[in-house]
Amino acid sequence: PNRHVSCLLGLITFLGCVASFNINPMTTGLHSAFSATRSSSIIGGTQRAVTFDRLLVNIGEDFNPETGTFRCRLPGAYYFSFTVGKFPKKMLSVMLVKNGMEVQAMAYNGYQNQDRKVQSQSVMIILKPMDSVYLLLQENPRYAIYSNVGPYITFSGYLVYPDSTSSIGYLNNHLSPPDLHFPGCPPPVDAHYDWRRRRTSEEPRSAFSVARTTSALGESKVRREREALTFDVEYVNIGGHFNKTSGRFTCHFPGAYYFAFTVGKHPRRAVSVKLMMGKGEVRAMVFDEDIQSLLLSLKRGDTVWLYSQQDDGYAVYSNQGRYTTFSGFLVYPDDESMNLDRTFP
Repeated sequence: PNRHVSCLLGLITFLGCVASFNINPMTTGLHSAFSATRSSSIIGGTQRAVTFDRLLVNIGEDFNPETGTFRCRLPGAYYFSFTVGKFPKKMLSVMLVKNGMEVQAMAYNGYQNQDRKVQSQSVMIILKPMDSVYLLLQENPRYAIYSNVGPYITFSGYLVYPDSTSSIGYLNNHLSPPDLHFPGCPPPVDAHYDWRRRRTSEEPRSAFSVARTTSALGESKVRREREALTFDVEYVNIGGHFNKTSGRFTCHFPGAYYFAFTVGKHPRRAVSVKLMMGKGEVRAMVFDEDIQSLLLSLKRGDTVWLYSQQDDGYAVYSNQGRYTTFSGFLVYPDDESMNLDRTFP
């Protein structure tokens, strides 16, 4: 009887400790996502970080619209996308920033144009706990971003793949306070923790995000086969399935994959970039500085790559701002993928 009383008191104490954390059950799961919009313009010099006045989604409460900052709670690979409107007769320059350091930039030099133009960008990056991500605007009043009740300015991000070790440690720390053990009582067991650990280790993962820091200029000469656009910056390459030297992604796990690419336009050349599959099957394309995205169903061994028109009148523009990017990740694996050898090269 004394042993049972001791266990009961221990359980009450344990529940009290857990309650004192005041953690929403939803936030203790491996979920983090946000999407926010802004309904008014910002002139450079009035504020640095882009803030938001409407929050559409905030799973995990990791995004603060008043500061415009996403604060990482769960380490892992995150996908971010943002869109801004060009203010008439103002220059456009917005940077995605991680811990105060530029990740990628968006710029548009046609500031003399009266028209309103929308620019978008996306990237996948690895975050650790307490890392911060936000959008930064140039402080000079010659720069601005435009929006109205439409709105034109949006910012979204979500956790694609939680870190397979750190995220579990986070869950464990919150579900069972350290050093809480009562003699004669069995240690507390959480079924959700065990399930998440098994699921994290068993599910196949494949993701990449790359960028270029130089332009790719077309040349007027005949080539026997189309060459893939290559990249020199690697943000993420989970599984090692993307070869930035060859510019090709090779499917190891059959399933549905999401791909997105952004290209910059050279001031004196045209743009024509196609998303290719296999030996040259066109799946999507752009004719201007723009972003394009789609889902593809891939089999093991399928390849996906970008092709830029190679005539001398065409080019893809980029510099240290990394305007040209290419990302992709496995959304839903086929049943076949669950039984494949997941030893990565």
